[in-house]
Amino acid sequence: MAFDPETDPRLNVDTDKFPGETGRVVKSVIDLRRMPDATSGIDTQGIYGQLLVILERKNGWAWVQLAHDGYVGWTEDEGVAVGMGEVTTHLVSAPRTYLYSQADLQSPRVRPLSMGSELAIVGEAETRGTRYFTLADGSAVVANHMVDTGYVFDDYVSVAASFMHTPYLWGGNSGFGIDCSGLVQLSQRMCGTPVDRDSDMQEATFGDPIAWDGERKRGDLIFWKGHVGIMSDPDTLLHSNGNTMNVAEENFGAAVKRIAWLYGEPTSARRFRD
Repeated sequence: MAFDPETDPRLNVDTDKFPGETGRVVKSVIDLRRMPDATSGIDTQGIYGQLLVILERKNGWAWVQLAHDGYVGWTEDEGVAVGMGEVTTHLVSAPRTYLYSQADLQSPRVRPLSMGSELAIVGEAETRGTRYFTLADGSAVVANHMVDTGYVFDDYVSVAASFMHTPYLWGGNSGFGIDCSGLVQLSQRMCGTPVDRDSDMQEATFGDPIAWDGERKRGDLIFWKGHVGIMSDPDTLLHSNGNTMNVAEENFGAAVKRIAWLYGEPTSARRFRD
């Protein structure tokens, strides 16, 4: 069935029945599942500081809808909190970093943070030559791992390549583990471009269609059934994949041959619309 953003249950909620309350992610990463059950598979993730709508709470679980892409799922209740909280001012720009208890890399860690995590910075400090941004509670993050919320990178392929060797995780959407479409979405988000979450959504909505076996260029997306990769140059595919179980590059022709026995040839390709 073709992706329809108006009816797809991954994105749509009866707001009359579930008006919800605005909240934020308050753990490093939260897993969104189809059912309120820890044995249910992960569909996607939210990361620290992201806005969401809390639709329902029951038995230690929260049914939520992520603000940035509309994705709906169940997550453990402790990972979300009602309220806007402090206005966030900065995004984590490194694939991974730490929030420290104070402006000192030798101080205890408060939590790890993924690229795209949102923080409310109130000040600056320097310790032994390292510059930090500080939060209202005194915790701190290395300043050169952050950018203003309004900052956008100009090359999403370079952002995606910064995740090289990050473990593959089905449903993953963070620097701690990421899947093929999560890599596309998060790297595009850091460039100011909203992109749908799953590969079938991206195949239906991203840019303009091109021939997958025609002339390719940097930034093109190549789709298979249930998979997507990024062309880092005309002959090299960058993707988070279940073969190497991490973010890796490989020769495009070799990848097509390797994948064909299980999933067939690519189904389409799309190019970002300038």
